[in-house]
Amino acid sequence: MIQINEEDYNTIIKHAKDGLPNEACGLLGGIVVDGVTYVKKVYCLTNIDASREHFSMDPKEQFAAIKDIRSNKLQLIGNFHSHPETPARPSEEDKRLAYDSKLLYGIVSLMNEEAPVLKVFHINEAKEVSVEEVMIIS
Repeated sequence: MIQINEEDYNTIIKHAKDGLPNEACGLLGGIVVDGVTYVKKVYCLTNIDASREHFSMDPKEQFAAIKDIRSNKLQLIGNFHSHPETPARPSEEDKRLAYDSKLLYGIVSLMNEEAPVLKVFHINEAKEVSVEEVMIIS
């Protein structure tokens, strides 16, 4: 299970919408306690590809985010990106690029911009996808 507070959830959704018409992306810092992953900090990064169909995170921003995660005694728990026109599920490219099976992969679908959908996945070494339960805490 993944727990995220409402403010961080809203930050992700806003970043995804602000990125339109392109994909938006970012990193997630947090902790894992007794099998529950807690999102503690959201890092909204620049998609340097400026593409509707794929993303590449700005390396300088990635480095700064990782440095901040470590300085706050958190761990990199995952990343997220948006799908402006497709469902919240990993594409074949998303699966191919999933480099660490310990990380979470969040996807925001903006097919209906007024009703965005955030789903979080694990992608194992065999590129098999499992959906994680997400609990938004007010």
